[in-house]
Amino acid sequence: MARQIFVNLPVADLKASIAFFARLGFSFNPEFTDDSATCMIVGENIYAMLLTRERFAGFAPHPPADARAATEVLLALQLDSRAAVDAMVKEAVAAGGNTYNAPQDHGFMYQHGFQDRDGHVWEVFQMNPRGETV
Repeated sequence: MARQIFVNLPVADLKASIAFFARLGFSFNPEFTDDSATCMIVGENIYAMLLTRERFAGFAPHPPADARAATEVLLALQLDSRAAVDAMVKEAVAAGGNTYNAPQDHGFMYQHGFQDRDGHVWEVFQMNPRGETV
């Protein structure tokens, strides 16, 4: 059975959000992009719909949360290596995001994270159940 996941995130400034995530290496599906939304390609069958707050509100049963005031979701994204984790966090901060903690090494998993321009938390990690450094 084929499945896809679309995570919908409200954003204050769609063009700025597109520029932010493009700088991190993400691409976008132009067929699902207009002045109020874009479909960011995260991976095979994994997408993040970045929606203006107004467009998001049209789908949601409650007003959009302010991700800077409350954590609505943790988006965890597995990368291939520790270097890739560090590089993405560094680039996110350079693009206008921020980090909220130091990198953490759990032996089997290395993780760090950033908040995007709207405060959404992105946990990026490299995991190896055998504890080998990659």
